Amino acid sequence: MRKNSIKNTRINSEVMKTLAEIIRSEIKDPRIPEFTSVTGVEVAPDLKTCKVFVSMLCDGEKAQDGLKGLKSAEGFMKRELARELNLRNTPELRFILDTSIEYGNHMSKLIEEANKNIKRDDEESSEE
Repeated sequence: MRKNSIKNTRINSEVMKTLAEIIRSEIKDPRIPEFTSVTGVEVAPDLKTCKVFVSMLCDGEKAQDGLKGLKSAEGFMKRELARELNLRNTPELRFILDTSIEYGNHMSKLIEEANKNIKRDDEESSEE
């Protein structure tokens, strides 16, 4: 099975939905922030490993604690994943922090500030 085959894409989608639901509703670890979302999943073609990309709406130190919390709940999530999905093998989960949403918010703020500065400069030059 190729990495980007239709079957692998479908498995990635199902694993992503299932893990997102498990993290949202079943894990009670206080280290995991409330606004934790699964942004992507890459299951290996042999179904042995799975990279889970998670985004957490918090600062860096709390995000690292959240990753530790997810790592400690890995066995529970793997068991629930095996119960929900009928796969030949249940993959080992590796959690990777995805900072793309945080980066996008930061860039949006910078663009807004630049636009405000441009408008203010235009208003000042028109008054003169």
